[in-house]
Amino acid sequence: MAWIPADSAFNPDEHDNDVVGIASELTQHDSGNHYHKKGQLLFSQQGCMRITLNNSICLLPPGRIAWIPPGVVHRVQIRGVVGYRSIYVDNQRHPVFSPDVEVLNVTALLRETVERIAFADFSMNWRYGAAAHIWAVCKDEINSTQREPTILPLPKDRRLRCLSDMEMPPPLQMLAVNTGATAKTISRIMMKETGLNYQQWRQQWRLFKAIELLAEAQPISEVASFLAFSSDSAFTTFFKNMTGSTPRTYMGQRR
Repeated sequence: MAWIPADSAFNPDEHDNDVVGIASELTQHDSGNHYHKKGQLLFSQQGCMRITLNNSICLLPPGRIAWIPPGVVHRVQIRGVVGYRSIYVDNQRHPVFSPDVEVLNVTALLRETVERIAFADFSMNWRYGAAAHIWAVCKDEINSTQREPTILPLPKDRRLRCLSDMEMPPPLQMLAVNTGATAKTISRIMMKETGLNYQQWRQQWRLFKAIELLAEAQPISEVASFLAFSSDSAFTTFFKNMTGSTPRTYMGQRR
């Protein structure tokens, strides 16, 4: 079995197999910055993960899978309880995945193949027999499934690095007071370094935080209050405008 206790260290690069899967249940976890020689498919059966990359934050709610290419430094943070599934892939033997970090929707078939691979023995030969068919289906589903925009770029300017550590990025005028940069300067930097103006960036961040809190089963009223919405209905309208679904529908689909 490939079930890993939460307090156990695991290094996928110590395994010669070209595909290695693991499963675990993690609570309040912080991996710290690290990288693998193998690429990583990271999936949450339940709960939400935040993946911090060099210049961006990637949110991984339940029902999605992240592809992290080999050699990419990343940090995985978990606030609540997560049903953790990870598949490590030798990208030289399986050069079918993107050179960039991606977040993908998970079909029912992809979910089942990920579960099979995550719980398989480390010595499983994925090039022959039934195992090869399972791995082929997994690759086909990943290459054909929908990509989703849940990666938020971070500004590199030293005056705005504080944004990545804030629980709640402030409105533009307040950020200008805190950083000593004018609102016009902040807007120019954000557009240049993230492709979004500050209001767009802050709204995307609020959406990420909302999904994290909802994945922890926080009531909508508490999420709306934390994110400084005037009412539950204002938050629901914001969420639907950003995702196309109400909070309950969005989270229900991913469970």
